[in-house]
Amino acid sequence: MVPVKNKNIKTVLFTIAFLLILNGIGSKFFYRFDLTQDHRYTLSKTSLNILKEVKEPLIIDVFLKGQFPGEFKKLQTETQQILEEFKAYNKNITFQFVNPIENDEERDTIMQSFIERGLTPVNVTVDDKGKQTQEVVFPWAIATYHGKSTKVPLLKNIMGASTAEKVVSSVQHLEYAFANAFNTIAKAKEKKVAVIKGNGEMHDLLLADFIKQVRENYFIGTFTLDSVAKKPNESLNYLKKYDLAIIAKPTEKFTDEEKLVLDQFVMNGGKTLWLVDQVNIEMDSLYNDSGATLAFPFDLNLNDMFFKYGVRINPTLVKDVMATPIALATGEQGSATQYTQYPWFYSPLVYPASKNPIVTNVDALKFEFANGMDTLKNGIKKTVLLKSSPYSKLVGAPVEVNLNMVSERPEQSDFKNTGNIPLAVLLEGKFHSVYENRVMPFNEKTFMPVGKDNKMIVISDGDLVRNQLDKNFQPLELGYDKWTNKLYGNKEFMMNCVNYLLDDTGLINIRSKEVNLPLLDKEKVYSNYTRTQWITVGLPIVVLAIFGFVFTFLRKRRYGR
Repeated sequence: MVPVKNKNIKTVLFTIAFLLILNGIGSKFFYRFDLTQDHRYTLSKTSLNILKEVKEPLIIDVFLKGQFPGEFKKLQTETQQILEEFKAYNKNITFQFVNPIENDEERDTIMQSFIERGLTPVNVTVDDKGKQTQEVVFPWAIATYHGKSTKVPLLKNIMGASTAEKVVSSVQHLEYAFANAFNTIAKAKEKKVAVIKGNGEMHDLLLADFIKQVRENYFIGTFTLDSVAKKPNESLNYLKKYDLAIIAKPTEKFTDEEKLVLDQFVMNGGKTLWLVDQVNIEMDSLYNDSGATLAFPFDLNLNDMFFKYGVRINPTLVKDVMATPIALATGEQGSATQYTQYPWFYSPLVYPASKNPIVTNVDALKFEFANGMDTLKNGIKKTVLLKSSPYSKLVGAPVEVNLNMVSERPEQSDFKNTGNIPLAVLLEGKFHSVYENRVMPFNEKTFMPVGKDNKMIVISDGDLVRNQLDKNFQPLELGYDKWTNKLYGNKEFMMNCVNYLLDDTGLINIRSKEVNLPLLDKEKVYSNYTRTQWITVGLPIVVLAIFGFVFTFLRKRRYGR
């Protein structure tokens, strides 16, 4: 008996020793297993590198707590899961879920303060077997580090999508949203952005929201080309200090000296974001007694540059059946005036179809008097980021544009094989200078005929970056249309362009991550509701009752003798 007892003691001691050794080895090595099919909880290398920069506590307040519909319960769960992954890799990450409107007495005050900070709520109506409930949800988080805070949007705005579809898209966006926020507040600014002025570019007030957003991650300032006329070499050397140049809707012709400065900026590795119109027309010019104006082409002296780089912007207007609406006054003037929304065919509604991370998961964009664009064959890689719908066509300028066109009923035959017109193109490669084998307007000793590996984005509509103004002439959010109360994806697209051109960490590539969350078929659920209840609730009870009866019967039979 004693040897058996000693053997049992040895077995226990051996087991304890094995577990201690295994625990010691486990404490030295860290690994998390993601068993999901789409690996939605596996953080990218870019996210992990960003987490390494967080050396002190980073606090995240998530405003997804309280009574809200089931779709947002899913968003809450997925948000918590991704934050737990961040925390597992860096203990300085702490988060909490907060209900900002839990106190009924302070509800209105808190909601107003959130709205003023740009944390707009969402009113959600859920129909559950005919019973409708409406809740207010704040799909936002605030990340704070070293006293600096930034907003994290948790819900993607997708025009025309159901709440469930928005949640699926939002879950796909979560890692990028939080990684970008961490990068914003934990990493010091390095890159410099120049907003080019001097050729009638868009006023800063109309670029205000875009500039404000860019300033969160990069240094941004104005660079005026006026100095090129007197000191072209010095101007070029100064511009080389910037990493990105943004040329937003110029209206005056560029001189050859200015073109050479911009060209050599590109050859030396400077990134460029062009938003250029080749047709002169504004919506404001239509609001007159006749409701009409003339759209005419104008020459910016940039055609040879774009041609050399691999694109051509044509003096044409894109007319698209898939268009955004405009609001026009109808009825009697005065207090009886009403506003009716009509489709405006010169304002294409563009849904991104490219797989490039710049446009992945981006909502529909609003263009206004966009021009047609061609891509040309050369050694540059070209990616069409945005294009018009299949039911679009080009209208040559000059042409009269009249508000009465809202009453038109376009014929499908007019748009046969004329659509899918490029509106935004990404160019990547080694660009050749437009002044290669040509006489230069000024002598530049460091002239480069062929540039370094580089990239630029050309957009054939300067209004894509324009924000509207409220009644007090304060800038509204980029992409928001105050006349129709719709929010388009212009802001996200423009910021993605900047981040892609300047991002050396690969953060923008996280946007390509795909998450597969199957949507619940409500019609199928409702039609099988009773049967599902019997299977999920009734059947286990029946099985348990049968097991209990059989167990009791066998027990009595065995021990009743």
